[in-house]
Amino acid sequence: MTNKKNLQPSFGMAILPIVLTLAVLGIQLFYFDDFTPHVPLAIGLAITAVLAWMRGYTWDDIEGGVMQVVRVGLPSIAILMTVGMIVGVWIASGTVPVMIYYGLKVLSPEYFLGAAMLLCSVVSVSLGTSWGTVGTVGLALMGIGAGFDIPVYWTAGAVVSGAFFGDKISPLSDTTNLAPAVTGVNLFDHIRNMMPTTVPAMLIALAIYLFVGFNMIGTGSVDFSKINAITNGLDQNFTLSWTLLLPPLLVIILALKKMPALPSLFAGVLIGTLMAMFVQGASLHEVFGFMQSGYKIDTGVSEIDSLLNRGGIQSMTWVITLVMIALGFGGALERTGCLGAIIDAIVRRVNGFFGLQAAATGSAVATNLIAGDPYLSIALPGRMFAPAYVKQGYSKLNLSRAVEEGGTLISPLIPWNAGGAFVITALGLGISDGNMENLLYIPLAFACWLSPVIGLFYAATGLFSPKISEEEAEAAKAESEIMHTDEAVAGSTA
Repeated sequence: MTNKKNLQPSFGMAILPIVLTLAVLGIQLFYFDDFTPHVPLAIGLAITAVLAWMRGYTWDDIEGGVMQVVRVGLPSIAILMTVGMIVGVWIASGTVPVMIYYGLKVLSPEYFLGAAMLLCSVVSVSLGTSWGTVGTVGLALMGIGAGFDIPVYWTAGAVVSGAFFGDKISPLSDTTNLAPAVTGVNLFDHIRNMMPTTVPAMLIALAIYLFVGFNMIGTGSVDFSKINAITNGLDQNFTLSWTLLLPPLLVIILALKKMPALPSLFAGVLIGTLMAMFVQGASLHEVFGFMQSGYKIDTGVSEIDSLLNRGGIQSMTWVITLVMIALGFGGALERTGCLGAIIDAIVRRVNGFFGLQAAATGSAVATNLIAGDPYLSIALPGRMFAPAYVKQGYSKLNLSRAVEEGGTLISPLIPWNAGGAFVITALGLGISDGNMENLLYIPLAFACWLSPVIGLFYAATGLFSPKISEEEAEAAKAESEIMHTDEAVAGSTA
C-alpha cells in the first residue's frame, strides 16, 4: 500500500497546480477573449495529476478521487437535465408564457425587481432548490423584465438573490442539510443561526432594488407598445389561463410534503406534458422533442422568440460538461492532499475568532473558485475547521454559517462554478457567446455577497457569534477520544 503520509504536499506544492490552472484560465478568458473554461480546467486536472504522480501517487489514487467527487455531483447533474426538460415543456404547455403574460399585466416596473427577488425567495424556500427556481420562475421573470426594458443583468441579479436565499435557509435544500451534517450541528439550529445575516442582507437588497425601480427605471422609460406587442403575441400563440399554473403549484406542494427534489421536479415535467398536449394541442412526439432539444417558435415578435426558444436537455450540455470537469478537478485536488494542505496551513496561522471565521468563509469561497463545486466548498472547510472552533471555545454553528455563506451564496457568482454556469445557461445571459456585459449580474446579486460580509462584521464585533455549549463541548470531547482510540488501534495493527 502507498504510504499517503509521505506524499502530503508542502504548501507551495499544494498551491502550484491551482496557480498554473488559473494562469491557463486567465489566458483563455483575457488573452483569447473566450469564455469557455472547460479546456483550462481539464488542463488543470492534468497538471494536478502529473504533479501528484511526481510525488508518488498512482493513477488509480488520482482517478479514484476524481470519480468519487464526480459521483457525488451526479444528483446535481440529474437535476440539471430535469430542469432542462422542465424549461422546454413548461414553455410548450403555456406555463412560462402565462407567467410572463400576467406578470406584464399585473406588475409595475417600479416594484418589479423587488417583487422578483421576493417571489424567487418564496418559491426557493418551498422547493428547496435554487436551480429549480432559477430555471422556471426565474426564466419567466427574465421575460417580464425584458418587457419592461429592464437590463437583463438587473433582473438576473434580483432572481439570483431571491433564489439562493431560499436555498440557504430551506430545510429541504441539499446544501442546507450538508453544512450542519459536515460540521456536526443541528439542522434547525443552523437555519436559525443564519437568520441574523440573511434577513439584513435581504432587506438591504430589497431596498436597493426598490430604489433602482423608482429612480432609475420608472414608468417614464417603459415602452408600453412593446409590452402590448409581447402580451398580444403570447395571447395569439398560446391558450392562456390560470390553470396553466398547475405544474409549478404541484411541484411546490410536493416539496412542502418533503418529497425529494428530483421526483418533485419530474412530476412537473409530466403534468407540463399533459398541459402541452391537451391545452396547447402539441403531439407527444413534439413534446419529446421539446424535452430533448428545447421549444421552438416564430411569432414575428423578436422579444418573445428570444425568450421562448430555449430549454431541453441539450441546452444544459454546456453546463453539465463544465460541472463534470470542475468536479473532477476538485476531486483530484482533494485526493492528492492539495486542498487539505492549503486549509491546514491557513488554520495553523489563524489568530482569534475573527481570523478563524474569515478563514473558514474565505476557504469556502476559494474552494468555490478553484474546484467549481458548491458541495466541496462546504464539505472540505466544514471538516477541516471544526476542531479549531472547539479549541477557541466557539460553537460550530459559526462554522456551518460561514461555509454555507461562502459555499451556497457565492456559488452563483462564479461563472465557471456549477452554480454560476447554471445561472448563465438557464437565464440565457449569453456569456458563452462573449457577451461579458451580462456578468454585471454578479455584483447586482446583492443578497448573495452581503450575507457573508455581514457575517464577518458579526465576527469582528462578537454579535450573533454563539460560544460553545456544554452539550457541544462534551460531544467534541467524546469524538476526540474515539479518534485517538482508532489511531492507537491502527498504529498497533501496523
